[in-house]
Amino acid sequence: MKAYTAALLAITMAAGLTACGDNGGGDAASGSYTIWDPYPQFDDSSAWVTLLKKCGTDNGVTVERTGYDTTDLTNKALLAAQQGNSPDVLIVDNPVVSTLAEAGVLTDTGVTSLDTASIAPNILAAGQIEGKTFGVPIGANTLALYYNKAVLADAGVDPATITDWAGLTAALEKVKAKGRKGITFSAIGTEEGSFQFLPWYWGSGAQLTQLDSPQAVASLQLWADWVTKGLAPNSVLNNTQTTSWQEFATGDFAFGENGTWQLENAKKTGFEVGIIPIPSQAGGVAPAPTGGEFVSVPVQSDSARYDVSGKLVSCLTSNDNLLATDTTLSYIAPVAAVQQQQVAQNAALTVWVDAVNAAKGRTSDNLGTKYPKISEPLWTAFQASLSGSKPPQEALAAAQQTAASATK
Repeated sequence: MKAYTAALLAITMAAGLTACGDNGGGDAASGSYTIWDPYPQFDDSSAWVTLLKKCGTDNGVTVERTGYDTTDLTNKALLAAQQGNSPDVLIVDNPVVSTLAEAGVLTDTGVTSLDTASIAPNILAAGQIEGKTFGVPIGANTLALYYNKAVLADAGVDPATITDWAGLTAALEKVKAKGRKGITFSAIGTEEGSFQFLPWYWGSGAQLTQLDSPQAVASLQLWADWVTKGLAPNSVLNNTQTTSWQEFATGDFAFGENGTWQLENAKKTGFEVGIIPIPSQAGGVAPAPTGGEFVSVPVQSDSARYDVSGKLVSCLTSNDNLLATDTTLSYIAPVAAVQQQQVAQNAALTVWVDAVNAAKGRTSDNLGTKYPKISEPLWTAFQASLSGSKPPQEALAAAQQTAASATK
């Protein structure tokens, strides 16, 4: 069985498949190159698609672009590879890179001669496996804490003093004493919940290779204590990041854990919103997981296509184009020079730049395709603990046993 067939079967078990159409690699003779991306919300009149077309024109070819839902895109990429019909350029969510790379779907930057020297190492790491890099990140998002300025002021809390877990918990207690609600987040039993738990988990110093370490237990104990003491609502067990945001947007909560993608919604709440980084246990900014996509070049039977494909990737990820694209996508650029330009245009992004610079990829540390086998036991553990069915130590011990067995 081909590696990409095995990967496809694994993904099919978790999500329905849509048959792959005739959207694969372009015709070299016609000068047509195909690009698949996970941005179906952008139509042909959008700035994004205009940029894709311009990158094609600048390199003497015609770009044929198709936008897919993120999960559908992964399935189609695997099917296309199986059929020998891959697109020339593929833009995928960063945790998917390791799945496609290990399935033999993607070329590495050594083949395409793509330059990644200016990319922040912590962002690039999400696309690296065993010393090889499979694409170039187009941008990153991550998590921070939004706060309601009026609620904190009423409780006598200065957000600038919240630099560690103890300071944050003390602030939540002051807010509760004033009859208001503390913090909302997503602890749903899916990858979305793991994504939100990781800043606290990593902020304790815990590693994903040892889910029941003392540091890991401390991070889950923090969440469990908040729920038990009424500093966080029981609804976190079922909250997605969207419903968690909706709770924060009621104006009743002091804090809401969420991402850069809520910046525009923050302006529509009807109250003043501030943002601070998620603090680590001992102080400082906790490493939060990176979201965002990599621009990659799938394997082609005709290796002569790689030259133009690489030029298209370089065009899309150039500094000038990153600034406009990451503004459109609500991403922080993966390049320090462009981050500085973003902050110059919008000072509110400073917190997000700091958060992204402290962030790390979920598949980093050479976890690759092991990560999903660790994430599911992890979310099972925090669901069990927050619901009261198991204490943190017991829940995480069971998680470690499951993860160790799954990743042998």
